[in-house]
Amino acid sequence: MTEGPVPEEAKALIDEAVERARDAMDRAYAPYSGFAVGAAIVANGQIFTGQNIENASYPVSVCAERNAVGRMIDAGERRIDVVAVVTAAESPTPPCGACRQVLWEFGPEALVVAETTGGERIMWALEDLLPSAFGPDDLGR
Repeated sequence: MTEGPVPEEAKALIDEAVERARDAMDRAYAPYSGFAVGAAIVANGQIFTGQNIENASYPVSVCAERNAVGRMIDAGERRIDVVAVVTAAESPTPPCGACRQVLWEFGPEALVVAETTGGERIMWALEDLLPSAFGPDDLGR
């Protein structure tokens, strides 16, 4: 988990991203698991949201974080600064392993903020959630 104070201007943007992720969670399509997830990505001062979309063929379901990345890419952005994830779980839920890998592609130094609908929040550096990550530099080895 990240320690230390967050600058006020960053805190306001993080709070806005969490609120937008909370709103996105309300639009999730999770009829099978009942586990709705909302995500918001901050890239270059803009916020891009996504929610999980399940499918009866479970492997083709898509996580909220990856949907938000798709929106960010569609808008022409390529660098993630902050990822906010909101769930109704008892404790803050970090991104799954597949999402961590996708997030790493666009924001190895990103801050990950997870919050519950009850307001409990935890923050991590993405590198702490995905140590020794595989990335573009590994393809030439």
